[in-house]
Amino acid sequence: MSHSIEPDPAKQAAARAAVSMVQDGMRLGLGTGSTANIMVRELAQRIRAEGLSLRCAATSDATAALAESLGIRIEKLDEIGWLDLTIDGADEIDPDLHLIKGGGGAHLREKIVAAASDRMVVIADPGKIVDQLGAFPLPVEVLQFGFETTHRLIRRALDKQDMAEVEVLHRLKGSDPWVTDEGNWILDLHLGAIEDPLTLARSLSAIPGVVEHGLFLGMCCKAIIGKPDGTVVELDREADIDADMLIGEGE
Repeated sequence: MSHSIEPDPAKQAAARAAVSMVQDGMRLGLGTGSTANIMVRELAQRIRAEGLSLRCAATSDATAALAESLGIRIEKLDEIGWLDLTIDGADEIDPDLHLIKGGGGAHLREKIVAAASDRMVVIADPGKIVDQLGAFPLPVEVLQFGFETTHRLIRRALDKQDMAEVEVLHRLKGSDPWVTDEGNWILDLHLGAIEDPLTLARSLSAIPGVVEHGLFLGMCCKAIIGKPDGTVVELDREADIDADMLIGEGE
């Protein structure tokens, strides 16, 4: 006799609260990860129960496969054009709603989808709330071409920011390199604490060979934090996103 695994009550509470924001006719971005998976299941239930008509883009092949298995039609982002709302998880959330994402290796597509949305709402359990980003390793997606050169350039950038002792590890899946949906590799930066996320984001983005990093700065407008008792706490920031902080570019 098989037993189904009950979802984490905190994650389910956050997912359910976020799905309650969805309105008929919306264009949605669907995130990646364990909490996002619960959200996709909750969304599928609402679609079946209420007959919602939605256009959805997925942030990973895994999310697309799950959504389609539940009857949610997935379209390419470029076919939809622009999204009203993206709902995603996070690995860390600081008091300014800056994020570290990419534990599931999907942060490149996640950032593209979030940037193409009017609003990004993050769902999480209380363990993802931190005073300062950096305890969770920062993922950096890099091209396979020139991998060792890119690795050295990242190390040089860290040295300039007094992070010479930081471990930079090649993410593996078993004994082989972890390969993203875009065919790239991932370096995980074990920073401990990030004193200046914006400067770090800019320096990483400037390195040839770096495709994208997992710092999401100024992109999240609301975090819905589920609690084990099934209630949620909503953390909001100003609706106006600072464009300079979206991708860490500019001076």
